[in-house]
Amino acid sequence: MRSEEYMTLEDRYNTYNYKPLDVVLERGEGVWVWDVDGKRYLDCLSSYSAVNQGHCHPRIRQVMVEQAAKLTLTGRAFRNDQLPMLAKELCELTGYEMMLPMNTGTEAVETALKAARKWGYEVKRVPDGQAEIITCAGNFHGRSITIVGFSTEQKYKEGFGPFTPGFLTVPYGDASALEAAVTDNTVAFLVEPIQGEGGVLMPPEGYLKQAREICDRHNVLLVTDEIQTGLGRTGKLFAADWEGVRSDVVAIGKALSGGFYPVSAVLADRPVLGLFEPGDHGSTFGGNPLGAAVAREALKVLVDEGLTENAHVQGEYLLGRLRRVESDYIAEVRGRGLLTGVELKPEARGARRFAEALKDEGVLCKETHETVLRLAPPLVIGREDVDWAVERVEKVLTSL
Repeated sequence: MRSEEYMTLEDRYNTYNYKPLDVVLERGEGVWVWDVDGKRYLDCLSSYSAVNQGHCHPRIRQVMVEQAAKLTLTGRAFRNDQLPMLAKELCELTGYEMMLPMNTGTEAVETALKAARKWGYEVKRVPDGQAEIITCAGNFHGRSITIVGFSTEQKYKEGFGPFTPGFLTVPYGDASALEAAVTDNTVAFLVEPIQGEGGVLMPPEGYLKQAREICDRHNVLLVTDEIQTGLGRTGKLFAADWEGVRSDVVAIGKALSGGFYPVSAVLADRPVLGLFEPGDHGSTFGGNPLGAAVAREALKVLVDEGLTENAHVQGEYLLGRLRRVESDYIAEVRGRGLLTGVELKPEARGARRFAEALKDEGVLCKETHETVLRLAPPLVIGREDVDWAVERVEKVLTSL
């Protein structure tokens, strides 16, 4: 079958809850993917940072095949031999005392919210049912009812209310607004170190450090969503590391499995995650042996191949190249590591048409918030491939 036939089938039978570019992919290796018609593309989205280790990394694939032949699922009614090793290795890598395994990023954020509320009631002694969590305007933490309820993107909320109470919103990057919003009932501040879906928005320098100090002063948990920004994407293990900030709770996912399988986790020390008791929370698939084995190898690849360091080096080079592009359409180029956003001016008439033109040139990226092109290739990318991509970005941004 050709691309048009696959797209016709998808449009007929699949719910129209996404607006993908018209490319039908069937194979991937490293930073490259191929469509069903045999055309090759450089992937500059990385499945929203889920394939930091590159497409179909052979080491992760081999572990997945071997584990799939042995044992895939036990539920949490029984123990398995992979989860304890993942927990140990993940905690040793990140410096946290405990982890709680889940499957998707949304589940990780929901878990972090439950942990923060439980800590608020049992440790901070907030009156029952009165816990408050502060979030940021422009956030994206997932699409559950609770999470879309505190989104400031109206499209995410329309037709899905009523929503979970207990959440306040402050402007992103405004430390004074955060401190003014804190009350005796505040249990946590949930923040993305860089807002990826918001348009690769960078907070002012020192913002996370100020947030850390505010949370410390008021006995509030600092909860960071590192699902997109974590595990090497920005050139540090966590994006918060750029300011030397250690969060109380961290949600991770996506690249935790190298794109092979849904695996996510919440990281925290024992005073927070140690509050959970049997029955408080769970997941049939969370911590399953297949997912745990895959995650273990994905983390080893990240470390063994120096992907975090490569993201820093290649990311600096990519930002420099993009900032030298002379286009009347570019308003700003921003980012950190291999998470880059090209903000376009109003006269560009939106970013979608540029993403479509780049697809025709062999570069796959996606628009976000209509005016931003997000470029986030796998962390295995080399200098020549960065140059190859930028040449085509420059061609589209100067000639379209």
